[in-house]
Amino acid sequence: MFKRSKIALCSVALAMASVVSAPADAAGGSFWQCVTFARMFSGIQLFGNAATWWNQAVGKYSRGETPKEGAVMVFKAIGSMRDGHVATVSKVVSDRIIKVTHANWSSPGKVESDVEVMDVSAGNDWSKVRVWFKNIHDLGTSSYPVYGFIYGGKGGKPVADDSADASSAVVDAVKAVTAKVDPASFKAQRAKAPLAALIG
Repeated sequence: MFKRSKIALCSVALAMASVVSAPADAAGGSFWQCVTFARMFSGIQLFGNAATWWNQAVGKYSRGETPKEGAVMVFKAIGSMRDGHVATVSKVVSDRIIKVTHANWSSPGKVESDVEVMDVSAGNDWSKVRVWFKNIHDLGTSSYPVYGFIYGGKGGKPVADDSADASSAVVDAVKAVTAKVDPASFKAQRAKAPLAALIG
């Protein structure tokens, strides 16, 4: 348990260090897969293709159809999205609208922060959604099937005690690091970092 928490804290420290102080990437920034970013951003420690996260969560994290801040929304695999997709809920706006922060959606490898997602399911159960798309600056015209939400990290405690400790440690570490950073200074440093094009 201690080892897992220590690994999680080291990962967060490295990620935060790169956000605050890394030099600009000549290639124009990092390329993020949705799963890698969701794992770092949410604290939920699942791996593999996005669509497999739903079943992987059984016995490790609680799941449901209600969006909560910090939860990961898991999209089903379909023809245009063979591996599925994951996005972290950053804000619940209403019973049918949320904001998510996710990677590799509108632009390959890029992160989009606080973009709108609308529940368009007949039963108001978040089983089908439309997602904001950068190229049209509005919700996309396609609807995507969703399994539901995985709660962990900021969205609730995981089922397994070891994971809960590691997840809490990650969230606490991120809060501790960000609380010590002056917002103006952080924004200026982030502008020089490879993650600058990713968030905010």
